[in-house]
Amino acid sequence: MFTRFLTTAVLLCVATGAFATPQIQHWHAPSGARVYFVEDHGLPMLDVAVSFPAGSGFDVAGKVGVSSLTFGMLDLGAQGLSEDDISRKLADIGAQMGGQFDPDRAGLTMRTLSSAAERNAALDIMGSCLQQPLFPETILTREKARLIASLKEEETRPESIADKAFGKAVFGAHPYGWHMEVADVEKIQRDELESFYHDHYSARHAVVALMGDVTRAQAEAIAQQLTANLPAGGASAQIAPVLIRIKPSEQRIPHPATQSHILIGTPGIARNDEDYFPLYVGNYILGGGGFVSRLMNEVREKRGMAYSVYSYFMPMQQPGAFQIGLQTKKEQADESLRLVRETLRTFIDKGVTEKELRAAKQNITGGFPLRIDSNRKILDYLSVIGFYELPLTYLDDFTDKVNKVTTKQIHDAFKRRIDPDALATVIVGAPVEANPQPTTGRAEMAPSEEKAGAAK
Repeated sequence: MFTRFLTTAVLLCVATGAFATPQIQHWHAPSGARVYFVEDHGLPMLDVAVSFPAGSGFDVAGKVGVSSLTFGMLDLGAQGLSEDDISRKLADIGAQMGGQFDPDRAGLTMRTLSSAAERNAALDIMGSCLQQPLFPETILTREKARLIASLKEEETRPESIADKAFGKAVFGAHPYGWHMEVADVEKIQRDELESFYHDHYSARHAVVALMGDVTRAQAEAIAQQLTANLPAGGASAQIAPVLIRIKPSEQRIPHPATQSHILIGTPGIARNDEDYFPLYVGNYILGGGGFVSRLMNEVREKRGMAYSVYSYFMPMQQPGAFQIGLQTKKEQADESLRLVRETLRTFIDKGVTEKELRAAKQNITGGFPLRIDSNRKILDYLSVIGFYELPLTYLDDFTDKVNKVTTKQIHDAFKRRIDPDALATVIVGAPVEANPQPTTGRAEMAPSEEKAGAAK
């Protein structure tokens, strides 16, 4: 099974005025795939990624997990290549094949030497895995057993329990909130993987990213080689809309862990949202900036209630989650939760100061060079720019857009997007309530409350 790069935090980033950003070339391959290429002969290496709209958000009710297993078995046997053949041949040429899988995307990546012999051998293997996967029955059985064991182990971990409950609370019946269960995996059949592959791994929706030591002509040939024989497809590349406005809820889930795991949030923004930059910079001040964030200052620095507390937006094709998270001792969980809610409400009601905004801009733009200081990082950006059809000048423009954000824009955007009275809260390892209410099941939902201006 290849190494997976869960591209959870979606690539937000970038640029200082004096820093040279990669020059991105873009075209459509004859197959229909969109291609994004940065030519760089500084190192004798080539990085390639091919991604498809085939993440977990494309699962359908009753078949949760099919997308994940389809992706997971792409490199476990292809026409003329057994699982062992693939591993041995890659080792012989020193190439590395990996993958990326998240709610929106699925696909393979390859890093190889750029010399013709090694490069051609590596791309032949990648092309076979992408275009002629076999999904062997015996390997599927093995992978299902492995996955079931992993899921059973996750069922005991408080962070996994919290993630599952949070997803359901924020997204309801939407696929963004689904998590694989043991029963889902047990009933997955090989023909379902084949069907999902043929529906979702098509050339017309493929995005090919190339970074490194090849010419434009070579890049054009490689992109076509990797996509010419993909299935015709047929499935939509669009994920169903997310319900933005949610009812407030609070779930207290018992767990023997000594720490309480707390998650708070609501649906946030999509990747192409017009409020992206005000919310990105504002969140840096709220909880995304580590030790310089307000949440960290209030919860950890002033009161020592948690080692870490954070917040983030997860922009996806449809609005992903806005999430605040922390772990703290059970006996101070309620006080920590009260403090986090109070800090968020103050942030939304009063906004940020000019001093905070100035520091955030300096930190974000100053850290840009580190975000594109390797071929692999640039490849990741190429994939994101291509998949979400962001402007080719995205990296060039980022610093200017960050620097143009104002305190008023942050205030307005947070007030419109985040309603502190309409959040989902999950506490795993919750403290025992002093006056417990009559039993209502494992989760307890707070009364519904809706406020004008909370919805998108």
